[in-house]
Amino acid sequence: MALSTSSAITLNINGEKHALPVDHRTTLLDALREHLDLTGTKKGCDQGQCGACTVLLDGRRAVSCLQLAVAAEGREITTIEGVADGERLHPVQQAFLDLDGYQCGYCTPGQICSAIAVIEEHAAGWPSAATADVRPDAEIPPLTADEIRERMSGNLCRCGAYVSIVQAVAQAAQAEAANAQETAAEKAEEKAA
Repeated sequence: MALSTSSAITLNINGEKHALPVDHRTTLLDALREHLDLTGTKKGCDQGQCGACTVLLDGRRAVSCLQLAVAAEGREITTIEGVADGERLHPVQQAFLDLDGYQCGYCTPGQICSAIAVIEEHAAGWPSAATADVRPDAEIPPLTADEIRERMSGNLCRCGAYVSIVQAVAQAAQAEAANAQETAAEKAEEKAA
């Protein structure tokens, strides 16, 4: 009896469910681009080395060219098309625009998805190779340019917009921290009332 080489799967992408038949060897990148016409995620090296295809899987960054579509079933997938809140850009997208964190723009979707995860990883206290004190009880270090460069090192920009990318990630992280403080203050006021 021959085994089937394809399956009907349902992918949860940007909050919407998409049912599609795929060959078991289909990467998540190809499912997004070729089957669902979500072309914001870019195909660069197709070997997991450039980061152009970075998406968020359950909030963590992943290079979609190395992820099989069938293995992504049941997970929350966020692509560049899903990071904005309607017409309001995500703070990382806004920072990239404000600080010219792109040139040709080809790597930008992957850079933005990666930066969103970098900011969340840092805020959660995850150390990087650039973190000086990695002890569990150490305070979260500041998100310095060195930290950003190390954390974003899996995303290449062939145009060389790295200086602006680092500045954009730093600006977005500050905006995220300010938003978190505002939200905490609002919740405290509601609780006190």
